[in-house]
Amino acid sequence: MQIKDREAREGGREKITLLPESLDDLWHLAYVLEPGDRVAGDTTRRIQRNDDQMRDTGGQREPMWIALDVEEVEFHKFANRLRVSGVITECSREDQLGLHHTLNVEEFDELEVTKRWKPDQIERVEEAVETADQPEVAIATVEEGEAYIHTVQQYGVDESGSFTGTTGKGEYARGREELFAELGQALERMDPDAVILAGPGFTKQDALDYFDEENMAFVDRVTVVDTSAAGGRGVHEVLKRGAVEEVQAETRIAEESELIDELMERLGTDEPVAYGIDEVAKAADFGAVETLLVLDERLRKERAGEGDWDVDINDVITIVEQQGGDVTVFSHEFAPGERLRNLGGIAAILRYRLT
Repeated sequence: MQIKDREAREGGREKITLLPESLDDLWHLAYVLEPGDRVAGDTTRRIQRNDDQMRDTGGQREPMWIALDVEEVEFHKFANRLRVSGVITECSREDQLGLHHTLNVEEFDELEVTKRWKPDQIERVEEAVETADQPEVAIATVEEGEAYIHTVQQYGVDESGSFTGTTGKGEYARGREELFAELGQALERMDPDAVILAGPGFTKQDALDYFDEENMAFVDRVTVVDTSAAGGRGVHEVLKRGAVEEVQAETRIAEESELIDELMERLGTDEPVAYGIDEVAKAADFGAVETLLVLDERLRKERAGEGDWDVDINDVITIVEQQGGDVTVFSHEFAPGERLRNLGGIAAILRYRLT
């Protein structure tokens, strides 16, 4: 993400011009934008025509600049775009004012956002800016007969490939090498900045030896990690152990995994924690919150006025930050977010027990 410009506006609002550079950046924006914001950018719009030069055939698309009052925001991961819908308030064509439109925001589409920015929203944008130069990491997990590739994103972990092959050595060695070949060729096509090769037993080392013998281009970028399994479980172990953080200075998912594990461990040993909006709000009022954990989709729902919490989540966040606590917004796309959802979408690690 790039911040191209910042400009103060009346009523405590600020216009920030942003340039999303990745799918991660679009995901961040999905949880920054909310109803009532003003969003502006270049787009195309179908214009109806019926004149002497052109019969009305349903209209043709024309490029134009528009600003709209946001009503709805949707992140479409598989379409690589962010959809921002609302009513047009400014436009290079005055006859389009007051009509509904959807901005399809893709990577490298410049966007102006004018709103009352909340502290955690500014922090989220700044985080996206800071992580723009982080290296791309692929996690390859392998055990006898199967292998997987996952890529680490800010919004979660994506499975990029899965492979199956013959189990064992000896007469089955050829089938085993075919599995390693498929895995290695897929990694070469991806060309990541770093590869974490993980799995149980000696299979991962055999795979690495094969990559080395075949002079595969990425072999000098491989870090080997022991895990008890391949696939999603193995990936979780890699993240929990901080292997990705050794390559990427900070990874949102690794942080979330560590925090949710600490929270669950504290729950199991009766150490001070709080979960559910009422308990967390009470802890915040007492200045007891060391780290606040809140789910992104729940935060967005409450801010849009669609939730059922009796407490203003913005007040809770402000109190925690004023008292020196940390706030982490969890992604619902990844397993730690699912575990937090089961606790009501909000929890806190406390400095001390409330009486």
